[in-house]
Amino acid sequence: MNLLSGENFDALFHSFNVSAFRLESRERYHLAKNEEEPLRCFLAGEPVDMGWLQFWIALVGEHVQAGRTMRRVRVVSRPFSDYTRFGLMAAEHNIAAGDHIRYMERVEAEKIGLPVSDWWLFDDERVALVHYTPDDILLGAEIIADPAEVDKYRSWRDSAWANSTAREEFVEARA
Repeated sequence: MNLLSGENFDALFHSFNVSAFRLESRERYHLAKNEEEPLRCFLAGEPVDMGWLQFWIALVGEHVQAGRTMRRVRVVSRPFSDYTRFGLMAAEHNIAAGDHIRYMERVEAEKIGLPVSDWWLFDDERVALVHYTPDDILLGAEIIADPAEVDKYRSWRDSAWANSTAREEFVEARA
């Protein structure tokens, strides 16, 4: 299996024309160095400097200004892990930039048959199936362009979106 990683992986986020959708199904992700201190501050109840997220917020803003959409559904377990709670906080900033983020409980994802994998669907034409090590470190993405396979991911995207809840509503319903 050939995986895109590093700059080639990053290029995926600069090369789509219309839309990018992500299904996030992992309980946690290995923190990049720039995320460790914000998570520590969050867990300690201290103010969190969101500078670590600015590169992504800027990228989302560029896409939104160009008329492209970015959406994702995060599949989470109950009770919320520290990482999920941190992600719910950070999502406020992503959403403000134009990144449409919705949530779904893991039991619901299982009921509707979503795959237990992380992936991006770009322009409804190609899938980047993201692979991780057992300790949550990103390895890279396997690109899937076969139309029949991409159709499956489009269907899963549509189902995930229809069965998920906007961040604010999700948090309020579970407070």
